[in-house]
Formats: sequence, structure tokens, C-alpha cells
Amino acid sequence: MSENTAAADASATGEVDAAATATADALLSVDGLERHFDGVRAVDGVSFTVAPHEVVSIIGPNGSGKTTTLNLVSGALRAGAGTISLEGRRIDHADPARIAEEGVARTFQNGRVFATLSVRDNVEVGLHSTLVASRPFRRLSRLFLLKWVPLLGELFIAIIGTPASRREQKQIDAAVESEVQRFEARLGPRRDDPAYSLSYANRRRTEIARALALQPKLLLLDEPTAGMNQSETAEVLEQLLQLKADGQAILLVEHKLDLVMTVSDRVIVMDGGRIIAEGPPQTVRHDPAVIEAYLGRRRGLGGGVDDVVSSGDAVSGDAVSGDTTTGGDEA
Repeated sequence: MSENTAAADASATGEVDAAATATADALLSVDGLERHFDGVRAVDGVSFTVAPHEVVSIIGPNGSGKTTTLNLVSGALRAGAGTISLEGRRIDHADPARIAEEGVARTFQNGRVFATLSVRDNVEVGLHSTLVASRPFRRLSRLFLLKWVPLLGELFIAIIGTPASRREQKQIDAAVESEVQRFEARLGPRRDDPAYSLSYANRRRTEIARALALQPKLLLLDEPTAGMNQSETAEVLEQLLQLKADGQAILLVEHKLDLVMTVSDRVIVMDGGRIIAEGPPQTVRHDPAVIEAYLGRRRGLGGGVDDVVSSGDAVSGDAVSGDTTTGGDEA
């Protein structure tokens, strides 16, 4: 065996070992993920990891598979193939409630709050999967024939109450107040207002506060600044940077590239259901495949993602740091 061949084999072995180590140490590991809709490959062989305390963003043109990927990770959709693991445990066959109990919380592309509940109550909903004293026999809820038992137990606790459930409620109230205070300037004065009375931006903040109330191991954010103007987007960016400083692991889907490049440790670029680039923000923003995906082959020549951000001339108009009103990623 020649020295060059031996060196190549050693290099390949080192790369495989490094990849295996990264996967083993990952908080989230996605491998060969696929999801098809009537023959359309919305997600086609996607693999990536998210390390503890890491902020990873997924970007790409409209219809590239970003939100579908988030839906697969959170259990909102079932994968056609591939595996999803959280801290080494498979979660790709679990339902959304079980995945939330494992420590994954998310927000949605179009914002989902309970319109008639107050801000405080909306945030409290996010803590339901953490309840113990108020949810007796919770493990029986996974057994089809015995699902009624924990429901009766929860009803009894809600009506009668126990010392343990009352202590737990005080802890819940404190946790809810802590998350409302995270957005004190915007949500504080409105903590008892029904969600339907809030502005669109404040409904998004309420949804983010609800997800954070779970104190998740992994936070999934689907276009958290959609519909926000520049000043509101700057507020969310500041809050995301604070979460990053606190060590919160985040998987972010976002069209506003200024925000993505500022907050991300690593950026994944998708197009046509596949990953076309991955790496640090400064590397990805000058990748020719990324430039072509946003600007097209002819217009992308010689440019960079910086040009997309500065000119506002991307294929997807909401790729710039201005207002986003539609948030149309996947059907």
C-alpha cells in the first residue's frame, strides 16, 4: 500500500470517527429523513445534528422543506423514512405530546394561541406535560383502554385539589410569571387580557413564552419574527441572543437573513427538500449553491448572500430583514 493511499484511508477513517463522535454527543440527531406528499419529495434524505447549547438555523427559498422538517422533528408529521433521536433515544415514532414530555417545545409558522384564554393561561398550557401532582396515573394515558382513568384523576384533582396539587400550582404560577416577565414591556401589562385582543406580534411573543415555559432541552422556532416590523424583529433578536447566552439549544427556521447570520452557530440551507449547504454563517453566506438558490443561476453569479440581504431582491421577498406577512414555506 502506498503512503498516499494509507494517508487517504487514515483521513477517511478520521472523518468517520469525528462524524460518529458528533452524532453520539448530539442533543438532536436526524438521519436520512424523508417525507413525500403525493409524489412530491418535501424532505428528501435530510441528515443533521444539533449539539447541546447550539443554535442551528434552517434557511432556504419558499417550498424548500424547512417547516416540514420542523414538523417531522416535533411529531406533527410522521416521517416516511429515516430516524430522529433526542439524546440518543428514538422519537420519530412518538406523538407530539410524548415528544414534548421528552423536552422538545416549538412555535408554529402562523402563530397558534388559544384566543379566549388570557396571556397567563396560554403560557400555563405549555407546562401541562410537566405536571405530576395534577396528573395522576399519567402513564396510563398511553394505554388505549385505560385512557379514561387519568382523565378522571385530573378531573378529581381540579375539583377537589390536594396539598400536593396546590403546591404544584404555586410553582406553575411562578414559572408563568417568569416567562411573562421575559416579555415584560409587551406582555406584562396584558397578562390577564384574552389572546384575541393582542396584536399579531404579541400573539407571537405569547407563543414563544408558552414554549419556553416548558424549559425545553430543544426549542423549535418556526419563523418567530414573521409579521413583525424592524423594531419588533430587533427585540426578538435580542431575546434570542439572551437565550443563546443562557445555553438554550435552538433549531430555528427563519427568512430574515440578518437575524439568522447574527444568532446562529451553524446554518443549514435547504432547496428542493435537500440540504445544499451547511456550516458557519460566514461560510454559508458566500456558498455558490446558496446564492443560486436565492437569486437564480444567472443573477447569482459573482454575488453573495450579503447582496440578497442588502438588495432585498431574493426570490422569496421575505428573505430580507423587513416585514414578513405571508410566511408561506410549505403547504
